[in-house]
Amino acid sequence: MNVLEKIKGGLIVSCQALEDEPLHSSFIMARMAKAAMLGGAAGIRANSVQDIIEIKKTVDLPVIGIIKIEYKDSDVYITPTIKEVDALAECGCEIIAIDATNRPRPNGETLKNFFLGVRKKYPNQLFMADCATFEEGMNAASLGFDLTGTTLNGYTEESKNDVVPNFNLMTALSKNCQRPVIAEGNIWTTEQLRQAKNCGVHAAVIGSAITRPMLITRRFVNVMIGE
Repeated sequence: MNVLEKIKGGLIVSCQALEDEPLHSSFIMARMAKAAMLGGAAGIRANSVQDIIEIKKTVDLPVIGIIKIEYKDSDVYITPTIKEVDALAECGCEIIAIDATNRPRPNGETLKNFFLGVRKKYPNQLFMADCATFEEGMNAASLGFDLTGTTLNGYTEESKNDVVPNFNLMTALSKNCQRPVIAEGNIWTTEQLRQAKNCGVHAAVIGSAITRPMLITRRFVNVMIGE
């Protein structure tokens, strides 16, 4: 069974903790991934080579790998340059996710030129396009990305006023982009996940609602304090 078949109809759990978060630890993320696997996850999404290496030692699930890093001349921070792609390919990620928004990339490089170089270097690697809009998803498909995700919807200037989770975007991409669509971003409830599934998506990613206890706690606390 190939990777796309393994994740089809499944839940991918994003196990990430940034440096300023209490659970920032490759050991903790690996245990989080183990818990997700035991709960029935079909795949893991993870950030950083260190976390991915530990996760792959711990679970036998496909990994969507990213490296989050900020460059001064760009707002693109998810796998922004070939340096990050090289690192992810070396540690054996089944899928590498890349920001595929229309925002300027580091060094003024266009997404088209960047990805054409990436694809030439890694012809057999699966690549996921993290997008914010329908146009970006369609463009990513035309460039040759293997999967399209709604990951960045609501997080860019162009999409910041969209209602999230954006089920209309999930439906439109599923019907038109001719690539497996991954529902990702702001899914907090089983009802929202069910609705995303009904949009025709290939799989779904959930992160914060499962693996970020600080944010989960804050949501409940806000209820108690009346916000």
